[in-house]
Amino acid sequence: MRLIAIGEHMPGWVADGLAEYRKRLSQAMPVELVEIRPGRRARHGDAGHATHEEGNALLAQLTRDTQVVALDGRGKAWSSEDLAAQLGAWRMVGRDLALLIGGADGHAPEVLARADQTWSLGPLTLPHMLVRLLVVEQLYRAHTILAGHPYHRG
Repeated sequence: MRLIAIGEHMPGWVADGLAEYRKRLSQAMPVELVEIRPGRRARHGDAGHATHEEGNALLAQLTRDTQVVALDGRGKAWSSEDLAAQLGAWRMVGRDLALLIGGADGHAPEVLARADQTWSLGPLTLPHMLVRLLVVEQLYRAHTILAGHPYHRG
């Protein structure tokens, strides 16, 4: 599984939290983090050029067979149990999985068109670095639900 995210240089507390959950998942479901430099934004222009650059960089990380889930505010919100069911289904498909986190202005249309699914973490606006940590923690939670581990007590 690959978490491909726009943005570099995570704050230490995000990096520490991400490392902790990646360690917990390392045996059952290794998660690779790929960081992509944000696109160049014009001072007084529209963000379209930067979003397009970011979209191209995200798409360049994918193979034709990669199963793609784009994190997007307009996507489907899943409960932890729903995510566990999704995780089980993704495992059954047996394809590489990429979870895509866009930049400050979201995903380019071509990224959303390439996505097999879109996942929303809810209606809140979240810092993109925090989204990384939330996603990996929820993947760990979903894994523990499938494994019958007591971590999830929802």
